[in-house]
Amino acid sequence: MKESNFKEVLIFVAGTTPQIITETIYALIHQNPPINPDEIYVITTTHGKRLIKENLIDSGRFKEFCKEFNVAENILDEDAIVIVKGHNGNPLDDIKEADDNKSLGDFITSFIRDRAGDDKTRLHCSLAGGRKTMSFYMGSALQLFGRPWDKLYHVLVTPEFESNPEFYYKPKKDRVLKKNGKELHTKDAQIFLAELPFIRIKDKIPLNWKSLKELVEEGQKEIDTSLTQPFIFINLKERVVTIGEKDIEFKPFHLVFYTYLLKQKLERCPYPERAYCYDCTDCFPQLNDLSTPKVTELLSRDYEIIYGPHSGHVENYRRQWKDGIEAAKLRSDRSKINREIIENLENETLSTYYTISSLRKYGGTRFGIRAEKGKIRIE
Repeated sequence: MKESNFKEVLIFVAGTTPQIITETIYALIHQNPPINPDEIYVITTTHGKRLIKENLIDSGRFKEFCKEFNVAENILDEDAIVIVKGHNGNPLDDIKEADDNKSLGDFITSFIRDRAGDDKTRLHCSLAGGRKTMSFYMGSALQLFGRPWDKLYHVLVTPEFESNPEFYYKPKKDRVLKKNGKELHTKDAQIFLAELPFIRIKDKIPLNWKSLKELVEEGQKEIDTSLTQPFIFINLKERVVTIGEKDIEFKPFHLVFYTYLLKQKLERCPYPERAYCYDCTDCFPQLNDLSTPKVTELLSRDYEIIYGPHSGHVENYRRQWKDGIEAAKLRSDRSKINREIIENLENETLSTYYTISSLRKYGGTRFGIRAEKGKIRIE
């Protein structure tokens, strides 16, 4: 009887020790509750594939194992053996060069990402086999794309059996293995499955379809900014600006003016392909451009969200600033907004990201907010 509603998918990285496949499956089916694989994949090289075919498939060992423990035999066939391809698109026989390692990392990451895209599956990833870099990439990929229910394992076998090339699992009936003139009884073997904890960052930070190296860099940048910059939420109807866990009530004009500057980052960024702003201020509008009828009208639309489209407040605002908002008023309101933010956050370093900066650039004064565009949410 199936213990879970998931499709149980086992993913291995394997090199010259195909034993890890049967050992891991053995450990899983002897768990409480048992995990019976519905599908398996073995990521390996052409050399690794030859060893798996020779020692597990062609030898009949896997068939014998499946019959003894009631495991579906057809889960391990040639389609289940996935060969890593190099940067030139050719299958790799070994991982020797820097380009091979890069291709390996990208290949494993892409493979895990694709398999983690189906919420009906649960991944059981074993990093016991293959070169150390293969194991590292498997763990890294699962950190990037693993879901809360996915698992990462390392299989451990009693040392004298682990080093014996004839040992593949612990059969129900004791068998005698010989090595260097010494007899080993399989009944004395122990197979342990260590579940390894890992940090799951899927859905916590945006990860685009990039190489592993770029994904790691992107993830690190998100972590770095999250430690220094909390999210900022604008709720126009409630007239509230929330920075991290701090709610700040703004006056209506302060709110629409501040929101307009945040929208500059979201809607008018000159470099939309860039995920991060860092020190870029190219979206900061000039003060003279803020003092135009066009900006008055744009701000009035957010006024309508606050008061309603037919409110007298909105009409009064449009009438008062039909020729543009005076620069002196914008300077004054900037100071008042900044004072409100600084007093509420009580953190000088944090405040520098959320107050309205004023700088001289390209021959004029420009206003803008230094918060990362990825941290801005407007309702």
